[in-house]
Amino acid sequence: MLAVMRFVVLLCLLSGPLLGQHDADDFRLNQIQALGSHNSYKQAISPSLLKLLNAESPGRFRSLEYSHIPLADQLDLGLRKLELDVVHDPEGGLYADPRGPKMVSEAGLPAGEPFDPDGLMKRPGLKVLHVPDIDFRSHVLTFRQALEQLRSWSERNPRHIPVVITMNAKDSGVEREGFVRPLPFDRAAFDAWDAEIRGVLAPEKLLTPDDVRGDFSTLEAAALAHAWPRLGDVRGKFLFVLDQAGPIMEVYVRGHPSLAGRVMFVNAREGRAEAAFRIVNDPIADFHYIQKLVRAGYIVRTRADANTREARSGDVTKREAAFASGAHFVSTDYYQPDPQFESRYEVHLPGGGPARWNPLLAPPIIRVPPPE
Repeated sequence: MLAVMRFVVLLCLLSGPLLGQHDADDFRLNQIQALGSHNSYKQAISPSLLKLLNAESPGRFRSLEYSHIPLADQLDLGLRKLELDVVHDPEGGLYADPRGPKMVSEAGLPAGEPFDPDGLMKRPGLKVLHVPDIDFRSHVLTFRQALEQLRSWSERNPRHIPVVITMNAKDSGVEREGFVRPLPFDRAAFDAWDAEIRGVLAPEKLLTPDDVRGDFSTLEAAALAHAWPRLGDVRGKFLFVLDQAGPIMEVYVRGHPSLAGRVMFVNAREGRAEAAFRIVNDPIADFHYIQKLVRAGYIVRTRADANTREARSGDVTKREAAFASGAHFVSTDYYQPDPQFESRYEVHLPGGGPARWNPLLAPPIIRVPPPE
């Protein structure tokens, strides 16, 4: 099937008057590979709180010792995949008074900078944070704030290739007395989530499951036909993905077969009508599985590093496997090296730029320039 598709594309290209008339815009979204970040909103835990946490549980919080620059700055560097963790707060104020600063104060340690000087966390609506009460500092405290920043950046860069935003619906916190108990995501919460995206980003800024499915019987059928849109048709857009499985995903899908009418794609396993975008975190253990998915037509996101391990050790095995796997989007916490780690570990897209041709699905004409 893939060989036939490549041959047809080759014939179409050669049938044009001049090869130079064909550029990246003639090829499809699933033919690229781009770099992204993990927990893209995250600011560092305050030194005082981190010191206190490490004293209570040595080594337990090593995986949280990373942070990011603002979202727009990441996009300016060429990243084209971001990640947000979202919590449900319909009344407002649930996350406005985290326990961490109180713990610091009780221990007699310096309090650090206020995390919400404008009181955004008191307002009703979806919030963005990692772990309630302890890892709550964020460049975008509200989901709307994140969307507005994305819209502003896109308006300044209208020709950007689609930016993928993967998102977790966080419904768990620290099981400890006095700590917040996050609210579950029910259908009303997900409807509000979709509505907030549509309320900030105009239809022409979104690539939705309906757009990809088109006239196919299911969303998965479109993916398996490699019917992802051409880059020239989706520049300036955002593609949102709900990175959940199990009951949470089922709540979002229920009543929306093939995600009809929904804004977000979901991480549904192959064989389901909703399957089109797969999140597979381990490019070493699942290297061949990722390649199988990519060749079949699914878009895949994987990770180059996790939990600060690679940054501490300098091991690039996972990074190299991630790019070689053909996964379309590779997430990292280290698009810039972190000075706290001697390894100076970092991740860049091979060849530079915001995207390159996917090593498994590259156009058959090598003279086509890489997508930008």
